[in-house]
Amino acid sequence: MTKTIRPRRSVLYMPGSNARAQEKAKTLAADALILDLEDAVAPDAKAEARDIVCANAASGGYGKREIIIRVNGLDTLWGKEDIVAAAKAGPDAILLPKVESAAQVHELEKIMEGAGAPETTTIWCMMETPLGMLKAEEIASSSPRVDCLVMGTSDLVKELQAQHTPMRLPVVTSLGLCLLAGRAYGLTVLDGVYLDLADEEGFHASCVQGLEFGFDGKTLIHPKQLASTNEVFAPSEAEVAHSRKIIEAFEAAEKEGKGVVLVDGKLVENLHVEIAKAKVAMADAIAAAAE
Repeated sequence: MTKTIRPRRSVLYMPGSNARAQEKAKTLAADALILDLEDAVAPDAKAEARDIVCANAASGGYGKREIIIRVNGLDTLWGKEDIVAAAKAGPDAILLPKVESAAQVHELEKIMEGAGAPETTTIWCMMETPLGMLKAEEIASSSPRVDCLVMGTSDLVKELQAQHTPMRLPVVTSLGLCLLAGRAYGLTVLDGVYLDLADEEGFHASCVQGLEFGFDGKTLIHPKQLASTNEVFAPSEAEVAHSRKIIEAFEAAEKEGKGVVLVDGKLVENLHVEIAKAKVAMADAIAAAAE
């Protein structure tokens, strides 16, 4: 599948049973929306939520925001029906919870294709269990449809019998394994949610830490978290300007047959150019999405 560069700085969970919230989401500054049929929906509301979510995903109206449907697990009463309905609705992606093997991805893909999912509907994988961390590479490489790994740090901390801490030391190994797998196979990797809505300073610090770790963006539980996330995960104007300078200098040197490129007195290598191109492409994608 052809990879398209899309901003995924802010990825907001929306309760699948809340039609009003999903309507309001059409005006929010989120890069992507996860219409959630799993954790956010009570068992007796699953069927109704499925109808609401799939109708909204199929009808459009969300502009350039990516629309992802998080289904219930394959081992639940609702999983297969969720996948069939989601595939027919044709969202940008289907998000499978608690992925622990390539076999789960293959089963999801088989159901999707049997239900007529468009080729453009990708697979996102929730990474939230110890076994999922140990199988991160297997999952990341399981199918060309796999496009994104989503950290489920709340469940992961619980399963590790660890604690939530500001520096997140208990989950650093897990985050690193998923980032390694994602980068090795060209996937987006999204940081987990921050649960304390009253702690704005702590949330901003978590965003900065996620950027430093190497995440492409962050999953969110409330619209009030959007502004800070979008700011932190967007390349700054200075970064973009410097990146364009690197690209121009490298292209000029190539035309002149020069083997050494200096920008502001520093040696520029191919890796620097690729990073610069990625930042410029992301800045352009963010600008296009805002139009």
